[in-house]
Amino acid sequence: MAKPVDLELKKAFVDLQAKMVETRKKIQIIDSQIGGLTRYLQHVDITQREISQYAPGTKTYESVGRMFLLTDLEEVKTNLKNRETQLTNRTAELEKNKQYLEKNLKESEDNIREMVQQRKEQSEKTN
Repeated sequence: MAKPVDLELKKAFVDLQAKMVETRKKIQIIDSQIGGLTRYLQHVDITQREISQYAPGTKTYESVGRMFLLTDLEEVKTNLKNRETQLTNRTAELEKNKQYLEKNLKESEDNIREMVQQRKEQSEKTN
C-alpha cells in the first residue's frame, strides 16, 4: 500500500522541482532585464544633465535608427523625460513580476519541505 503513495509523492516532488527550476530561470532573466534597463536609465540621466547645460537655441541632433535628425532642444528634453518615464514604469513592472515569482518559488520550496516531512512521518509510522 505504501508503494502507490511513494510514486505519487515522487511525481509531485519532481513536478515541484521542475517548477522551481523554471521559476529560478525566469527570475534570472528578469534580473538581467532590470540591469539593462538600469544602465539605460543611467545613460538617459547623464544625457539629461549634459543637455540641461546647453543654451536655448543650441542645435541638437537626435538619433533615429542609423541617422541623426536636427531636433529642437526642448523636444530632445521632452523625449528624454518620456523615455525615462517608460524605463521607470517597465522596471517597476519587472520588479512586481520578480516579487510574484519569488513568492511562488518560496511556496514551492515550502511544499517540498512539507512533502519530505510527511514522508518522514509516514516512514516512522510504518517502522
